[in-house]
Amino acid sequence: MNASPFNIELFLLCLLCSIIFNSVMMCSLKIHCNEKDMNTLLHFKQGLIDPSGVLSSWFPELDCCEWSGVKCDDITGRVTQLYLPCYTNHPQLVPYGNKDDKSHCLSGVFSLTLLELEFLNYLNLSNNDFKCIKYSSVGSHECNDLSTENPPNLFGNTTKLHYLDLSYNYDLLVHNLHWISPLTSLQYLNLGGIYIHKDIDWLQPVTMLPSLEELHLVSCQLENIYPSLHYANFTSLQVLNLAHNHFVSELPTWLFNLSSHISRIDLSQNQIHSQLPRTLPCFRSLKSLVLSSNYLKGTIPDWFGQLKQLQELDLSQNFLSGPIPTSLGNLSSLTILILETNELNGSLPDNLGQLFNLETLRVAVNSLTGVVSERNLLSFSNLRELSLSSPGLVFDFDSEWVPPFQLKRIRLGYVRNKFPAWLFKQSSLKYLTIGDSSSSFEPLDKFWKLATQLEFISLERNIINGDMSNVLLNSKVVWLVGNNLGGGMPRISPQVVVLHLRNNSLSGSISTFLCQNMTNKTNLAHLNMANNNLSGDLTDCWNNWESLVLINLGHNNLKGKIPNSMSSLSNLRFLSLGSNKLSGEVPLSLKNCHNLWIFDVGHNNLSGVIPSWLAQNIKGLKLGFNQFSGTIPTQMCQLHSLMVMDFSSNRLSGSIPNCLHNITTMVGNYASTRRVGFVLNFPGFSITIVTSIQILTKGNELSYVDLMNVIDLSNNNLSGNVPSDMYMLTGLQSLNLSHNHLMGTISEEIQNLKPLESIDLSRNNFSGQIPRSLSTLHYLEVLNFSFNNFMGKIPSGTQLGFTDLSYIGNPSLCGAPLTNICPQDIELHGTKPMEEEEDDDDDDEKHEIYSWFYMGLGIGFAVGFWGVLVSAIFFNRRCNHAYMH
Repeated sequence: MNASPFNIELFLLCLLCSIIFNSVMMCSLKIHCNEKDMNTLLHFKQGLIDPSGVLSSWFPELDCCEWSGVKCDDITGRVTQLYLPCYTNHPQLVPYGNKDDKSHCLSGVFSLTLLELEFLNYLNLSNNDFKCIKYSSVGSHECNDLSTENPPNLFGNTTKLHYLDLSYNYDLLVHNLHWISPLTSLQYLNLGGIYIHKDIDWLQPVTMLPSLEELHLVSCQLENIYPSLHYANFTSLQVLNLAHNHFVSELPTWLFNLSSHISRIDLSQNQIHSQLPRTLPCFRSLKSLVLSSNYLKGTIPDWFGQLKQLQELDLSQNFLSGPIPTSLGNLSSLTILILETNELNGSLPDNLGQLFNLETLRVAVNSLTGVVSERNLLSFSNLRELSLSSPGLVFDFDSEWVPPFQLKRIRLGYVRNKFPAWLFKQSSLKYLTIGDSSSSFEPLDKFWKLATQLEFISLERNIINGDMSNVLLNSKVVWLVGNNLGGGMPRISPQVVVLHLRNNSLSGSISTFLCQNMTNKTNLAHLNMANNNLSGDLTDCWNNWESLVLINLGHNNLKGKIPNSMSSLSNLRFLSLGSNKLSGEVPLSLKNCHNLWIFDVGHNNLSGVIPSWLAQNIKGLKLGFNQFSGTIPTQMCQLHSLMVMDFSSNRLSGSIPNCLHNITTMVGNYASTRRVGFVLNFPGFSITIVTSIQILTKGNELSYVDLMNVIDLSNNNLSGNVPSDMYMLTGLQSLNLSHNHLMGTISEEIQNLKPLESIDLSRNNFSGQIPRSLSTLHYLEVLNFSFNNFMGKIPSGTQLGFTDLSYIGNPSLCGAPLTNICPQDIELHGTKPMEEEEDDDDDDEKHEIYSWFYMGLGIGFAVGFWGVLVSAIFFNRRCNHAYMH
């Protein structure tokens, strides 16, 4: 019997009334936050510093279930989750080495009383700025109360916590992990980025967590991996990540005697020196194994082929040798295989073609041999990333072959004969790296058309021989170094952020490039055209290039003056115009470039006075080999970040300023060395660009990526004494005052310059005795005191390893290594008085102590920037990061 429409309407009306009634009743009966939980949270808040008001809603008058970051159970009102991670911005450009800005993050004390929340199952305080862990947030601010042997029973029956993440609280120091053991329900633990004191037992507490599935102790500065331990009680562990620590031992036995439930192990980027074990009987269900960036040696064991469930295998950046085992072809579930940057040899196993699910194959930078053709790649229909580069590999692809895959990334090296034509069919390709290849990139117009679809293109040390005048470059990163590219400057689209064309054969003027591209807003941050044949002036079209952070036009044939329009480059950090034919004065307008770190105009014909208005944060200043005159301005002493001061080979006069001790970076117990560069972040990848320094010493020119503390005032007309504060520069590593008119004595306080590696005082008017304290400078490798007026005996210890060339031209100087014998050494038929013999005994002891130091002779040193900016580009699979140096 069918219901009447009236009955149906009545039923729906009653149902609606019931829903409304129940909603009203639920609102009237709403469960409020448990008072005990609220008090626990307020107690936790007492030890916090909250600069941005994240916890502004945490006050007693408001239900704590409505506090920010707090979640309660809908029925009981008990606190179940606390979610308060700190989010930091990652702008496109970040100075190299800078940490995330955490000035807005929670700081202070992480109080373990928080774990008294009986029903708390989720706790995430990651990426904040906590300073210490304490049992209580009140009382003493010292972080040492975790060292007690019998910690208070704070947690009661707390067993509900499943998830704990305190990672990337970088300043957090953990003296004790015993507070972890009572959390027996814990399934996820992440303490990555926290310094866990090297003397504590970190393994034993975590093995007492029977439910633990994921353990992340990345970058914890761990040193002990317990190599003698045979078994660890990780019965439920699925993910173990001990990356970025300091393990220096063989891989421990316990690591390979874990429960068969384990599904992933990550030990990447540690310092483990070991051979891989020959058997791994318990890893039948392993899905991901990452042992990259270690010091593993030996061959890859055949037992890898028994890991039937393995989906990811990464053994890259080790010292593994021998052939790639054919047993890897049995891993039918494998999607990622990364073996690059090892010492593997032999050919690619044919049965790798059985890996039908493979998405990533990276075996570059090894010693592989044999032929690679389409036969090796036919089965990889899912392949998205391919990396093949070994000097012994021969690429032999059919020019008509159409691959079954569409790659996103490819890296090839040592391509000879003909360029792989199938690359032109890769319509999904975004990242292309080709290096050390002698094949022609023909047809070139087709290749540059392919390049327009790329986000990243790197071609290094190839032979392309193409004219770039009519080429349009469209990639975010264009890195074309040492390819013999010719013609004029290429055209670029507004999308290009990095344009690096160093060490090619480009010619002509840069004015066309700079002035014609002004019609569109540019995003170019990095412009490096060094070591080409560019000519003409610097033009005055810089006003529309405000995004530039780095300009390197060094080692060309540019002439004229530095244009005033460069003052519009307010973001500029690096300006290198050295080794050209520039003239005139450094324009005062450049003081608007107040962010400059490196200013290199050495080896030109610039004149005028040394600029006194330089940016306060400047780190490297190279003005040598010009025509600068006048005195050294005392404003140099206000450059607290200065590490390289090169004013050599100019016409400077007057005295050395007696205020150099105000340069903070040159004063300290130990010499500070820093890398100077920046990180560029793009969607999906980032690159790090680090500048280099060229130092000419002992006849050799070497490039360093760490700035040294250097003062070079050689070949000028400086006079007067060496200022007393020069001996206060306790971080100084190189000092060259040669070829001046300096006078006076050298103080025994020179012993304060402990890190000094090179000192050249030659061709001056110094007098007095050579200080004995020089023998205490253990790092000294270059010493030249020649052609002065030094007198007396060369102190024992200082002459060891040096030839007479270090001291010649001082008529009143005697003793080894000079042939001029001191009068006191001739007495008594060459036998010295008793007192002198005792002194000689002391000298012999000094000889014995310091004879192991390597000493050398050099007539000076020269410093230059930008000689080598890049030696390698590679992508890290996990963070898609290209590192350039």
